[in-house]
Amino acid sequence: MNREVKTHLPQDAAPVLVEVLRGQMVESRHRASIAVVDAHGGIVHAWGDVEQAIYGRSAIKPLLAIPLVESGAADRYGLSEAEISLATASHSSQPRHVETVTAWLTRVGLSPDDLECGAHWPYHEPSMRAMVKAGQEPNRAHNNCSGKHAGFLTTALHLGEPTKGYIQYEHPVQQRLLGILEQMSGCELGDVPRGIDGCGIPVIAIPIANTAFAFAQMADPHHLPEKRAAACRRILAAMMAEPFMVAGTDRFCTQVMEVIPGRAAIKTGAEGVYCGAVPGMGLGICIKVEDGAGRAAEVAMGQVLRHLGAIDEAEAAKLARVLQPEIRNWAGTPAGQLRPSAELGF
Repeated sequence: MNREVKTHLPQDAAPVLVEVLRGQMVESRHRASIAVVDAHGGIVHAWGDVEQAIYGRSAIKPLLAIPLVESGAADRYGLSEAEISLATASHSSQPRHVETVTAWLTRVGLSPDDLECGAHWPYHEPSMRAMVKAGQEPNRAHNNCSGKHAGFLTTALHLGEPTKGYIQYEHPVQQRLLGILEQMSGCELGDVPRGIDGCGIPVIAIPIANTAFAFAQMADPHHLPEKRAAACRRILAAMMAEPFMVAGTDRFCTQVMEVIPGRAAIKTGAEGVYCGAVPGMGLGICIKVEDGAGRAAEVAMGQVLRHLGAIDEAEAAKLARVLQPEIRNWAGTPAGQLRPSAELGF
């Protein structure tokens, strides 16, 4: 699936796919582009300009976990399903997340100080409040990307590479990932735009359709080399078996995967990017909301999964509050709702 990496998007290319209601009026509209692709590179569904290049941000973390498993590092250091799931995570820094990554680092002879992702307070407010009350400060294990970084360090240790500077573009860890992104997406990425992610690693411009293709190859890896195919299956299985580790309490990724066990592995990213793999159908999904709104990306992902049958009607009823979330005012009174637009309503 070879496509030229385009970095210009016409202003009218992305259709309105998510609406925000307040009272009886649509108050806001979110434009988005979506690709659903099969493992042969065929576009099954598309909205907007799916050839536009985007930074996949944290939504592509399952792809970035491939070397951890494929290299043998996960087996050498006895990583559990929970730890492999954590390697794909944008977690909420709840105690289980932080304790798991800290124990993992200790087991391989490292500490949170070896992480190069920086520290931030937990996204999970009760966890943050508990830390403040106890007079604790966050360390680098609290970073939502700490599991991914622990995976990078573990792979570097296993392959005898330096652990310092592993977030730099020239480091073997990042060059290996660049090769994997090229092979999985079907793009030449040596001269495309790149930047720096929130956690410090390089971000690489890849078209939406090719990003979806990479996830389709994870979902249906039968034509990949044996080790890579096994790694893809193991990573997705870990995410679906341990969805809490991928995100956390009251997070869309976790809530949906808990209700549809084994049917889809989905992953949020910054700036309105959302990706997913549907193993039973061999499909990959990539969503980019033009204004960067994560709330719209979640609604769009939920609707796409419903259309594909990965979420059935009974499960949709259980997930109603996350598929079309309410907007409440500060007194808790319902004031509005997010919903898919007619164009995304199938």
